Amino acid sequence: MLKVSSQDKVYELAFDSADRNQGTLNGESFQLDSTSPYPNAYKVTRNNETYHVELVKADWDTKELTVRVNGFKHELKVKDKFDLWLEEMGMGDLTVIKISDVKAPMPGLVLDILVEPGQTVSKGDSLMVLEAMKMENSIKSPADGVIKEILVERGNALEKNTVMMTFE
Repeated sequence: MLKVSSQDKVYELAFDSADRNQGTLNGESFQLDSTSPYPNAYKVTRNNETYHVELVKADWDTKELTVRVNGFKHELKVKDKFDLWLEEMGMGDLTVIKISDVKAPMPGLVLDILVEPGQTVSKGDSLMVLEAMKMENSIKSPADGVIKEILVERGNALEKNTVMMTFE
């Protein structure tokens, strides 16, 4: 069984083990027709109604999908039986990376600081620019978080593993 969330709605989706083109959605049967001439497009029949479903984008690492149903776009978050089991055991946030600080990956000179304390950042956001061996290196956030304190200033020369900033 899968649990699929879309904004404030949650659906339980289960595929038939013998025929993966049918199953149930919140206990009601559906039939999937994957003979569409378009890639990632399907016809789904449920309660004698046909829906045209297109998979627009899928991030299989985060289990987030964007689908278009009859022309309307929906953002979905999918949890499989393993995710549900981890939640049941109280370990549902194991995939969330928690960081406390960002350290200099190499010796260098701080050229620019792109964030400030209290700012919320996402994984991959640029935090600062560090010059090392005449090359500018963008230091990126390793996870989502909020900047607590910046411990360096522009122009500081840093050694490798110097703590540059902390997170809340």
